[in-house]
Amino acid sequence: MFENTEKTELSQLGEFGLIDHLTQHIKLHQPDSTTKGVGDDAAVLDFSGKKTLVSNDLLLEGIHFDLAYTPLRHLGYKSIQVNLSDIYAMNGTATQVTVALGLSSKFPLEAIEELYSGMLLACDKYKIDLVGGDTTTSKQGLVISVTSIGYADEQDICYRDGANEGDLLCVSGDLGAAYVGLQLLEREKLVYLENPNIQPDLEGKDYIIERQLKPEARKDIVELLKASGIKPTSMIDVSDGLASEILHLCKQSDKGCSLYEEKIPIDQMTYDTARDFGLDPTVCALSGGEDYELLFTIKQSDFEQLRNQPDISVIGHITEKSAGKNLISKSGNVHELKAQGWNAFKA
Repeated sequence: MFENTEKTELSQLGEFGLIDHLTQHIKLHQPDSTTKGVGDDAAVLDFSGKKTLVSNDLLLEGIHFDLAYTPLRHLGYKSIQVNLSDIYAMNGTATQVTVALGLSSKFPLEAIEELYSGMLLACDKYKIDLVGGDTTTSKQGLVISVTSIGYADEQDICYRDGANEGDLLCVSGDLGAAYVGLQLLEREKLVYLENPNIQPDLEGKDYIIERQLKPEARKDIVELLKASGIKPTSMIDVSDGLASEILHLCKQSDKGCSLYEEKIPIDQMTYDTARDFGLDPTVCALSGGEDYELLFTIKQSDFEQLRNQPDISVIGHITEKSAGKNLISKSGNVHELKAQGWNAFKA
């Protein structure tokens, strides 16, 4: 939870005073498309004939994040990144965001400044304009709603329904780290609650902790594919777990797939820590979620262009629908691929 000796009650500023305070240092990074940012009843955007891409995510305290171990600055950064990921998953360019906050009385101004500083850090790093939003009182804890906006030429947009039989199934980065990082944070929280005098034991686990608390949307992969002259036939970001996302692509494309366990990229720290917790690293990668890597399919003829890219792994291929959706284990056994990832409405 936020700790600061200085605490300014939000009621001292009021809604418009808070908005003015938080947005006073916003700078625009997209002058070609942001005609008017914050400061009026609505932002004015101009994409000059491009197709506009819009996505929204809602993050709720106690459901999507736990402030016991999530720094507000990191939370602000993550809330922007998870939204930008949706635009990149369409093979688009993200350019603007709007942010709406539901704030409970427990948060002083200094806490919201921390949250907002993380958001602006993400915007600055990815050259995104924060162009509007809203604030209101919340009786259910902290509520964060971010809308991401971007653009793409019509012929460049990647949907989930374009995968064809024989296409290669690819994923960026590595998987399972965010989930295993979450297990580590949850363990240390329980230890602390039992004995507040015991300090968290997170030494040497920076990578998996950061993958959970401060993920990075894969703008670089979209740029790499464009530079290589490759347009994926389908694409989605890995937010709910690899298995769930593959099944989305197969359902939308009306196809089957073969996924090879031995090809799934898992970082060594993720693997070792999962084993320490008695978890199967493959299950963590398949069902953990929150990796925000890009899962996509490409034509076999494009493989040579990506053969030597260390941050892209070919993990399987698309089959005809009747062949089913299968996971081929390291021992060669064939299993039906099932999704056990995040359920937004699970009690």
